[in-house]
Amino acid sequence: MLIYKIFRADEWAALQAQGETDGAPIDVADGYIHFSTADTVAETAAKYFAGAEGLVLLACEADTLEPLKWEPARENVLFPHLYRKLRMDDVVWSKPLPLADGTHQFPELP
Repeated sequence: MLIYKIFRADEWAALQAQGETDGAPIDVADGYIHFSTADTVAETAAKYFAGAEGLVLLACEADTLEPLKWEPARENVLFPHLYRKLRMDDVVWSKPLPLADGTHQFPELP
């Protein structure tokens, strides 16, 4: 199952340059890397990245991420949280997440 992480351009560039990251500032503050599912990622973008340009959507295979925990978050929905650094070799694919008319345009997600 693919899970998704939204990064700002500078966060994505840092991951590519360094090969690993502790994540965005919210990830560092919370002590884990926040991911979303195909069903929740658009709401994540709208809630936490409204109006932000230059975003990148990363897909990672949940089955290969350890330790990954599914924990309740927004409205008690389970979200995947990664309790280690995210590595470049964890990323299955990355795609730009353009903003059009105030809404992020997602690729088709499995």
